[in-house]
Amino acid sequence: MLNIVLFGPPGAGKGTQADFLIKNYNLIHLSTGDILRSEIKEGTTLGLEAKKLMDNGLLVPDDVVIGMIKSQLEKNPTSNGFIFDGFPRTQKQAKELDKLLNQKSTSISVMLSLTVDDQELIKRLLKRGIDSGRADDQNENIITNRINEYNIKTTPLKDYYRLQNKLHEINGIGSVSEIANKLNQIIDNL
Repeated sequence: MLNIVLFGPPGAGKGTQADFLIKNYNLIHLSTGDILRSEIKEGTTLGLEAKKLMDNGLLVPDDVVIGMIKSQLEKNPTSNGFIFDGFPRTQKQAKELDKLLNQKSTSISVMLSLTVDDQELIKRLLKRGIDSGRADDQNENIITNRINEYNIKTTPLKDYYRLQNKLHEINGIGSVSEIANKLNQIIDNL
């Protein structure tokens, strides 16, 4: 089973690259952002709570996110593997994910980390906000807060996978196909 942690700050291109990886390797995409937005759209209690946090650029609590991921793993027991996009974000989440995958006799194969400088991220997210209408992508202060939250709370997770020799960092600036080719080369060499 191929299990990929697709990692990078908001606006790094994770969703775009996930689409290519899904097609190339027949994987299931687990995007916590998409799952949360679905909950928000449906107006669930979780969705309403998450919307308040997300609108202020804050992260949703670990136990809520871990529960959502567990549910998605259980819904897809015969999958070729998963792309984890936006999860894990902390070492606690990574350890919980390891436990969940271990129960299914599998583990994380690789962390693919897209790196993009903060100014480029802000530019990309403001453009995405215009295109998508997402409120959290239309305010530069909220975007900056999201990037700062990522840098402080999430970036240290790279060390967790680096110590397991699973971290591969890829420059997230370039054409979509160039970046996709770099990701494919890493996976094909596992």
